[in-house]
Amino acid sequence: MVRSFMPEPVGDDTLSEILDLARRAPSAGNTSAVEFLVLSQPAAVAHYWSTTFTPEKRATFAFPGLFAAPAIVILTTRPEAYVQRYSEPDKKRTGLGDHPDAWTVPYWWVDAGAVIQNLLLLVQTRNLAACLFGLFDHEDAVRKEFGVPSDRRVVAGIAIGYDAGDRQQGRSASRPRAPIDQITFWQEWPAPR
Repeated sequence: MVRSFMPEPVGDDTLSEILDLARRAPSAGNTSAVEFLVLSQPAAVAHYWSTTFTPEKRATFAFPGLFAAPAIVILTTRPEAYVQRYSEPDKKRTGLGDHPDAWTVPYWWVDAGAVIQNLLLLVQTRNLAACLFGLFDHEDAVRKEFGVPSDRRVVAGIAIGYDAGDRQQGRSASRPRAPIDQITFWQEWPAPR
């Protein structure tokens, strides 16, 4: 993840192409309920940051180069679309068309994650950089300020632009990943030691 961007704009055609490819990720029942709010005009990007960062918080933020990102994609999903899709005749027998709580695994989050991963990989193929971030307690404010319908859940934001070359890493970067042999189990899960 890049946290420092050059202010050089990314063309809307490039963003559209990337988003069109990213959305082709697997989707439960081909529901395809991931949507994108693209902020690519300087005023819209500035409005996003002023909505989510108070001036005091912004003044002490560890990664000020993030605010230079020329584009932000807000990825949303609509859980009710999955309930509707799974109430259709070819999926009705699953019992998932009654209510979102019927889903033991809420695939709207799984599908959104697949789209996000596609998007992050596609950004790199265009010699661009990205930073994936959560909206956490800003979801309602962003929804209100940018007109996102109340039945959508905001999954994440993705800043996109050109890498400014400042490789300042977040606090979690030094946390090691588990070795592959500790997280991969062949044929069966090992018994606890």
